[in-house]
Amino acid sequence: MKTALDRTGLSKSTLYRKMRAGTFPPKIPINANGTGWRESDIDRWVANPVAWGRRNEFDFDD
Repeated sequence: MKTALDRTGLSKSTLYRKMRAGTFPPKIPINANGTGWRESDIDRWVANPVAWGRRNEFDFDD
């Protein structure tokens, strides 16, 4: 969480609000007790935060 907040400059509440709105990458399970984000998802969000929620089935750049 700290790394994601540092990289994005968002507050914790803003990050969670953006996740609920679909404008920030969702967390993924890492192990039985932890979650986190893919670094590539955070990199894409930092590069263009406005475009994150606009991806669709025709975006094949992954």
